[in-house]
Amino acid sequence: MSADTLRIPVGMGTVHVERHGFGGPAVVLLHGFGTSSFLWRNICPAVAMAGCTAIAMDLLGYGQSDRPLDADFGIAAQAEYLVRALAALHVSKATVVGHDLGGAVALRVAASHAGRVDRLVLVNPIAFEDVPADDVKTMQTNTARYAFRVSRGLLGASALLKDMLRRSVADPARMPDALVARYLAPYVGLDGVSHLLTLGRAVDGADLDPVDFRALRQPTLIVWGDRDPWVGPRMADRLEDAIIGSRLVRLPGAGRLVPEEAPDALARLVVDFVTGLPAAV
Repeated sequence: MSADTLRIPVGMGTVHVERHGFGGPAVVLLHGFGTSSFLWRNICPAVAMAGCTAIAMDLLGYGQSDRPLDADFGIAAQAEYLVRALAALHVSKATVVGHDLGGAVALRVAASHAGRVDRLVLVNPIAFEDVPADDVKTMQTNTARYAFRVSRGLLGASALLKDMLRRSVADPARMPDALVARYLAPYVGLDGVSHLLTLGRAVDGADLDPVDFRALRQPTLIVWGDRDPWVGPRMADRLEDAIIGSRLVRLPGAGRLVPEEAPDALARLVVDFVTGLPAAV
């Protein structure tokens, strides 16, 4: 199933959107740090085939979306850009599926614009003291050193993202060189690496401080790849305890990049959750 490719204005620039299907319940899919809407390429067609409209969006500054020089790329700002994108798409309410950083954006939208979010699906999201997760924390800690090496032409995006991507899957075969290159593509050249560092600096846990997890009322599904090396192993249980009525499904053989390692299982979980069927892996 081919997708409609759209450019949606969100105030500071435009975001890249790929829409599969049209007319059914909206399911918005948000990627994490260092990835893009490409992450959802094996999930969106299944969601559309189930009668939903799958909308995969590159967060502002990521993938093929714009990179305004003075834009805020933090979690709170991304939540507002998402709300503006939904308005431009004439989507009044949606199920929001968020992975990693996208999960934090989804949580912020659910708290600050509750009427916009019908349901939540959180796939290895970052939250609590794990915002940012250890991968981005390392980048933030070493930003000055990285920036110096970038300015001297000694560091490329591969050095920053390659290990991060490969450690985010449990099965190395799921992240071959060609796939790594596809994720690295937006960050080639000195400008690309500098921008990646800017995106890393923008991830701030304070943006989730206003979120009262126990006040969230949207039905919530938490999907957790248990072999995530970047977030503490108790995160999934803490989220389930904090979000009243949420349901946790663990995928024992998957790392953080669940859409890459277990796309069929994740697609079934999302479709069953959205359509109200009993979820099964």
